[in-house]
Amino acid sequence: MNDVQPSGRSWFRAIGIGLIVSLLTALVMGAVMGLGVSPFPQPPSLAFAETILARSLPLPVGLLFHTVYVTCWCVVFVRFFPQRNIKTALGLAAALWLVILVIFFPVVGWGIAGLGIGPRLIPASLLPHLLFGILLWGLDAYLPRKPADTT
Repeated sequence: MNDVQPSGRSWFRAIGIGLIVSLLTALVMGAVMGLGVSPFPQPPSLAFAETILARSLPLPVGLLFHTVYVTCWCVVFVRFFPQRNIKTALGLAAALWLVILVIFFPVVGWGIAGLGIGPRLIPASLLPHLLFGILLWGLDAYLPRKPADTT
């Protein structure tokens, strides 16, 4: 399987972008939670992991869930989206934000749009998704792409 593509769609590059986006968004969310200004009762990825596995878990398990989820969506964007511009990246981020509000929050017991916890979860969950979209687009647009083999 030839992993190098002229459009920068290699698996290695896509996974690398996903890991970087995952790390940066986790650092920002961790800082916000550490400062005590986050309205989330716990990191959302940890809440999801605990709900799925039906038990209390340490934070690294939540971070693993976060990393896998973010990296998968980054790979989908880099490998398969025909248009990879800021508008498409923010569109993906907005779609994932709506999924969080309508599916994820109710699954973890926070209610539709997190209203079981409070209305502050709506903008608080939008900000990391915007960051996701901007980082995804920026890394995809500006990380070097291996040139196509011309032989």
